[in-house]
Amino acid sequence: MSLLRKLAGETAIYGFSYILSRVLYYVVFTSYLTRVISTTEFGIYRDLYFYVAVLLIFLTFRMETTYFRFAREDRGAVNAMSLLFLGIFAGLFFLGLWWWNDDIANWLEYPGKTILIMMLGGVLFFDTLIAVPFASLRQQNRPMRFLVLKLGSIALNILLVLLFLEVLPRIVGNDPSLPAILRSDDKLFYVILSNLLSSGITLLFLLPVMRRQPFRWDTGFLKKMLTYSWPLVVVGVAGVVNQYASIAFQKQFLKGDTASNLSEGGIYAAAASLAILLSLFTTAFNYAAEPFFFAHKDKENARSVYADVALAFTIVGSLMMLMILGYIDLFQFLIGKDFRQGLKVVPVLLVAFLFLGIYYNFSAWYKLADKTIIGAWISVMGMIITIGLSMLLIPRFGMIGSAWTALACYSLEVSVCYWLGQKFYPIPYRIWRMLAWMAGALVIYFLMEWLRGFYDGQLAIVLVVNSVLISVYLFFIYKLERSLLKNALGRT
Repeated sequence: MSLLRKLAGETAIYGFSYILSRVLYYVVFTSYLTRVISTTEFGIYRDLYFYVAVLLIFLTFRMETTYFRFAREDRGAVNAMSLLFLGIFAGLFFLGLWWWNDDIANWLEYPGKTILIMMLGGVLFFDTLIAVPFASLRQQNRPMRFLVLKLGSIALNILLVLLFLEVLPRIVGNDPSLPAILRSDDKLFYVILSNLLSSGITLLFLLPVMRRQPFRWDTGFLKKMLTYSWPLVVVGVAGVVNQYASIAFQKQFLKGDTASNLSEGGIYAAAASLAILLSLFTTAFNYAAEPFFFAHKDKENARSVYADVALAFTIVGSLMMLMILGYIDLFQFLIGKDFRQGLKVVPVLLVAFLFLGIYYNFSAWYKLADKTIIGAWISVMGMIITIGLSMLLIPRFGMIGSAWTALACYSLEVSVCYWLGQKFYPIPYRIWRMLAWMAGALVIYFLMEWLRGFYDGQLAIVLVVNSVLISVYLFFIYKLERSLLKNALGRT
């Protein structure tokens, strides 16, 4: 079996678990919530989870990537040292959050929502401890256990949200004799409570996975792991800021008051969720590609395979981008009506997320070459661009300024990462072919928009014409990349 086909298979398995779980999550936490809560509440929800994403990078200390790097050297030491370090780190963080909870709530400008912040602290504690067992399953190629536990966690989260928001209110009403936890009027309280419960239960199911793993205490090995991982923490934090800080920046830099800025941010976040459908694919790819790259770095033709992977990713990503844009008239119904005014950001964000996916491909070199510090510098550069352009563009252009900021950040990161990679760890990427497929998708999209002017308002005709144009793009993929497709799907 070809290496490219092996990666395609692993991406399908891990990608299926990730994409299906995120689609389920998307249906509830974007499509459903944008219909039951206000734009301001949705802005608060996305703003709080931005801080969760940043803190989770710090607390996990990117041990999942470090696990793949060192597990083949001494899996027992990796298991013991990573769990010990993360357990102590997460425990101290939660104690600190408990002690300074009021100060933190005031700093975040949510003084009345201390309980939400404390529950999110519990989510962070559980999710930190979950990171290593899930990495262990991926490293050992146990995708079905990974699939069941990932999907089970998301499904449980969704069921709990529906239980608290839909079922219990109809059963118990507003009986004052019931416990306060069942009588809250704050829907975000139940959303976060559901997350807390599902994360805790998932950890319980993962404990048997780690109990059967080898453990060996070696503090020297921990130092070696932390030396490798700390630059990846910088990479991860910068990546989260670049991808998810838009609401926090809009809360600060838009010209209205906090409530109206959060409302605008909620509209942006809901519309951006349509572009994140492409980001789901890039993250699913990254789930499979990271352990794949490490496992095959010593193969004779590995670098050529990495180049094929980048090209195949770009083709599939460009096709997905084109399909989302071509059927945006249907995708818009995934979000509430009050949120659809933000759809103008979707095309720009789709291109940005495609560049982000290509960056995931290109960034493999500094992990394989043990030069993660270079990745940290690239990410810091991107974060500086994000912060600077957000301050400049959001006050002038509103939410679309966040979209252009993301595109500028990711396109520059890709360029710098490629240039440095060719100096330190050359990989023969098919750059011009990759750019040609991206440009082709954009040309077809602009053609779709031009033709729309002749029959705007006639949805059936729009969908038929766009389907024909997407089929033309697919035809060219088949004719021009047939050998690549055979390598990915067939045997060599």
